[in-house]
Formats: sequence, C-alpha cells, structure tokens
Amino acid sequence: MVRMDARVDAYIAKAQPFAQPILNHIRETMHRALPEVQETIKWSMPFFTTPGGKIIANMAAFKAHCSFGLWASSVREQLKAAGFESDGSMGTLGRITSVKDLPADRMLLKLIKEAAAAVEGGESLMKRKKTVPKALPEIHPEFAVALKKNKAATKVYEAFSPSCKREYVEWINEAKRDATRTTRIEQAVTWIAEGKQRNWKYQNC
Repeated sequence: MVRMDARVDAYIAKAQPFAQPILNHIRETMHRALPEVQETIKWSMPFFTTPGGKIIANMAAFKAHCSFGLWASSVREQLKAAGFESDGSMGTLGRITSVKDLPADRMLLKLIKEAAAAVEGGESLMKRKKTVPKALPEIHPEFAVALKKNKAATKVYEAFSPSCKREYVEWINEAKRDATRTTRIEQAVTWIAEGKQRNWKYQNC
C-alpha cells in the first residue's frame, strides 16, 4: 500500500502560503511518529489512517488558518492540560496560523502515537462526551424557498453537518442589501447542489 498520496502533495501546493509549512510539518511529524501511517483524501481534505484504514488524524487548510485533529478522545484531556483546546473550529487544536501554534515536536509525536494506539484499540471521537450543539440561526425564508425548488441542493444541504449549514445561513443572513442577499442565495444553491461547502475554494475541494 502506498504511504504517501500525491493528492496530499497537490492539496498542500494549492493551500495559502502561510498554511504550507504548517501542513508539511504536520505531515512530516505523522510519518516520523508512525512509519506505517497511510495518507488519503476524505471529504476533500488529507487524512492519516492505520494500514487497515482506521482514521488517526486529519488536517485542513482554510483562508486564514489551518486545523489538525487527532481522532482519539483520550488525547483531548492531555491537550487541554497543556493549554491546547478547540475554539469551536474544526480539529482538536483550534485555529492554527503558524507552526508555533502546534505542540512541541516531542509532545506531538507522543500524542500521535497514543492516538494511533487508541484508535487501533477501538477508541474514536464518537466516544467523547456529548455537548449541546449551538442552535442553528433561522434560515432566511427566501433561502428556504430556493433550496426547496432545487432537489439536488435540498438533498445535499440536509446531509450537511450543522457547522456547514451554519456557514451558509450566516453568510446569507449577513447580507445588508436585498440584491446582495439574492445573489448569495443563488450562488449558495448552485454550490450546494454541487456538494460544495461555503468555503470550498479555501478547502481545495
């Protein structure tokens, strides 16, 4: 099985300049910690898995930050104790804007190894404590009507996670002019029908 995935190379190459050293550092550290780790692309972002396909971690690049998530709930308490805590964004380390925002290499290597062992043992993020999700803002009536008229968009939107829905709803609700809102609704429905998230351009989808 191929350990390095050319699609990950392409993902990093297309990322914002500030993000490239962050993504490269995470990638290199994953392979240092786990020589047998595999790379793949899921949901339009790089993932690291066991040889058997179990997810260990993922990383992503956005317009102004990166994210890195270890898929083992047991590492969260260690990160929290060390001062690393998710700020509500994707991942377990919050918004990463430079390599300095990552744990020191020694700690990161240790956490990656522990996460891999935990995942192999059956642990996953699904076992973490349930939290009350933040209520989704009220969808604008015109947006609701536009979605209803497009079956493909409706199907994709209903399958979106709450955070993906929120990005679209807030973007449309923030429009100050009716014309702007109408344009955003039309664009949103088109993107959603194509299976794209609000910030798909920055996720290298």
